[in-house]
Amino acid sequence: MFPTLGLFQSLPCPDKQHCSRLHCLFSHSPDITSIPVTPVPVDTPKPAPAQPQASSSTSSRASRPSTPAAAVSSASASIPAKRPVSSPLRAAGSSNGTVAREPPTKLQRTGAPNRPVAVPSGPQTTSTGAPVLRVSAAHSQVPVPVRQAMLKSLYDHFVILYETILPRNPTLAAEHALKQEEEVYKKSSKLTYRNAVISSIAALKRRPKPDSVSHASVGTEEEVVAREEMRKKMTALRLTAAQLEPYVLSIDEMKTWGYIVEIPAGPGGDKPHEEGSVMTCERCNQKFLVKRREQADQCRYHWGKPYSSKVNGEKRRVYTCCARTPDEEGCQTGPHVFYETDPEDLHRRHAFTHTRPPADSKGGSDSTTDTALDVVALDCEMIYTTGGMRVARVSVVDSAGKEIFDEYVRMDEGVEVIDFNTRFSGINEENYATAVLPLASIRQSMDAFINARTIIIGHALENDLKTLRMIHHRCVDTAVLFPHTAGPPYKRALRALAKEFLGQTIQAAGAAGHSSVEDSIATLDLVRWHVLNGPKPKPKPPAAPASASRTT
Repeated sequence: MFPTLGLFQSLPCPDKQHCSRLHCLFSHSPDITSIPVTPVPVDTPKPAPAQPQASSSTSSRASRPSTPAAAVSSASASIPAKRPVSSPLRAAGSSNGTVAREPPTKLQRTGAPNRPVAVPSGPQTTSTGAPVLRVSAAHSQVPVPVRQAMLKSLYDHFVILYETILPRNPTLAAEHALKQEEEVYKKSSKLTYRNAVISSIAALKRRPKPDSVSHASVGTEEEVVAREEMRKKMTALRLTAAQLEPYVLSIDEMKTWGYIVEIPAGPGGDKPHEEGSVMTCERCNQKFLVKRREQADQCRYHWGKPYSSKVNGEKRRVYTCCARTPDEEGCQTGPHVFYETDPEDLHRRHAFTHTRPPADSKGGSDSTTDTALDVVALDCEMIYTTGGMRVARVSVVDSAGKEIFDEYVRMDEGVEVIDFNTRFSGINEENYATAVLPLASIRQSMDAFINARTIIIGHALENDLKTLRMIHHRCVDTAVLFPHTAGPPYKRALRALAKEFLGQTIQAAGAAGHSSVEDSIATLDLVRWHVLNGPKPKPKPPAAPASASRTT
């Protein structure tokens, strides 16, 4: 026998005088009659409604005869219970087989329900600037740490490649690194993943550094290949008048989209400017006195457009330029300007004229002497003047995308500049100073390659024709070929169309403004894409407009 340690000598023997053990572990001293109890401080649970099962079990225990074990249990009953008898866990574990009426406490939701939190649209980045791969480890064939390391390598090489364009597009390297890693992961297996990423990095090193976001080197491997294949197809496609004839807008369609199809009434050009008159500012909607740039009064305005945005389920209207609401103060300071849309007002500033008729309609001369082209793409840049918004640059390319005309326009006599609108026009004081020809001379120069039968391609072309004061009835408009879901007068932005259908990023110069040459080439490429990939147009009745042969 092992010697006893006397650990139970402070407890009375349950059998007391009836104990028959030779060496009892408990005490038989008459001084020890009760079990010592150590008080345990616990929180008293809230009273719970009495349940039949709990009351019946309690009454059955109370009716049992008193035994030495019962004395021990009665003594331990003085210790507060950690869980009430009516707890769902006790009820679920009762011997009568009843089912709990509510889930266990640890499975119940406590506190306010979680609401969706807005996630930034840009990729999340680490302290090193590399994007974070947000994928589930359970659904990834390649370990996520390995993919994150490969993503970091791709990001570092995209940063080197985009060294020139990254300051103006800070998230471009992270976005393309994420896309490139995803492309590689989808095409490879667990065993070939690393080598596939290394091959992609080697291909990145061989690319020439781009000088703009529309450069052929910008994009993931698949995007670059797809863009190059599409470029070859579109370059090989030289648009002809016969191909574009089904896309030419009818007179009714032109009226629907806001084109001016007839010369407005009046002599035209009798009031070229409004200097000294009171007009309504297009930017702040306040009345102001029209003054030239050096004397113009300033206003606060938003250069962006308002759009509806949802934040935490709340819908509100904010501006694209600064995310402020229309009730808040503008984010930009600039001079008061005005913009006119009424055809008669535009006609009074500078007279509208028709494009010249073909050479064979002038006294029966041979049409081969006419230098006008069958198809051109055109875009203009406008500035604010004392005569409203006027054209300041005209760019034209032929059906192959070759630039054939690009000139700055000098304002008419008496018309002064108020704001160059550089953010959108790309025109500043330095390049405007190179303008030599006024609008009338520009129109005469354009007669060398545009006549009444020439098909003119453009985006929202009615604005360009209005500012050129040109009446032309053979137009192909990419805003109509790629319509807005809401229908006219709503139009999709040229920048969005070029990004979606051509994989090109245009108008990315920010405050430096747009390029009319770049925009005219983009519209031509969009029409080429539509001819190759878009739905075939419905045949139109062969009815040429009656005014197509009108003289100026």
